[in-house]
Amino acid sequence: FVFGDSLLDSGNNNNLASLAKANYLPYGIDFAAGPTGRFCNGYTIVDELAELLGLPLVPAYSQVSGSGQQLLQGVNYASAAAGILDDSGGNFVARIPFNQQIQNFESTVGQIAVSAGGTSAAASIVSRSIVFVGLGSNDYLNNYIMANYETRRHYTPQQFADLLVTQYTSQLTRLYKAGARRFVVAGVGSMGCIPTILARSAEGRCSEEVDQLVAPFNAGVRGMLDGLNAGLPGATFTYLDNYRLFKLMLAHPASYGFDVVDRGCCGIGRNGGQITCLPFMPPCADRERYLFWDAYHPTAAVNVIMARQAFDGASDVVSPVNVRRLAQL
Repeated sequence: FVFGDSLLDSGNNNNLASLAKANYLPYGIDFAAGPTGRFCNGYTIVDELAELLGLPLVPAYSQVSGSGQQLLQGVNYASAAAGILDDSGGNFVARIPFNQQIQNFESTVGQIAVSAGGTSAAASIVSRSIVFVGLGSNDYLNNYIMANYETRRHYTPQQFADLLVTQYTSQLTRLYKAGARRFVVAGVGSMGCIPTILARSAEGRCSEEVDQLVAPFNAGVRGMLDGLNAGLPGATFTYLDNYRLFKLMLAHPASYGFDVVDRGCCGIGRNGGQITCLPFMPPCADRERYLFWDAYHPTAAVNVIMARQAFDGASDVVSPVNVRRLAQL
């Protein structure tokens, strides 16, 4: 079961009156089914993880909500522009915030109980499932640092991180109460060098300030997951340090097979980041060499590396256990 934002969305925003959509080419140009609503040229992190786990790709909630049997293959609730806070991402109009994603999961658990023959059968299925959660970036990009939001005037970076972590704690606990037991929680990745941020400075410089904003949030999430591991019987919460991974790729791109790290493969203006990828715009040809797909999102090549690290990585990237071990518990 997948919860998150545009980094994980597989098409839930397609039918919404949302400004955050990716159901058109060149999105999906390297994905077998073409454009599905994934904000990428190909696989997301959870697509690759599903493959590594030997599972089918997880369908979007908007495509499965009627079918009990289909629900047993897992569901992706992620929605572009979604945040931990309900009002994050409001500039994009319609989106499905994390609270609503959890509500959708709770109704899925009820549907599984009907098709699996009762609540204890459903509890067994859900408790053995892996739950991947990746939220927080829109609470910064499309709330805290957004000019038309008041948030920054009311909260210091630390106070805002504390607010997010408090809310996140109760949300993850709600998933636990609905039966989830095996969690992978991704931190917020490094956002100081994404093309939309690079394009804001005439020199195309990374913003150390943006990266420093998310540091107290990631630290808070780590501490919070330690607390949940100690306090919620039978649960395992593992933390994916995608901030660290992304920083490594930026610092040593050649080691990971990249050589273009300062512009989007599909985008307009400075750093390919002033206007993000538009319908039917020709993207770069050598997508495997690019770190960024558009003004905001990594390429499929990055997502595949992230997923493989989550699956088999050491404790400096994913802890206390990697996804392979989590699946065996």
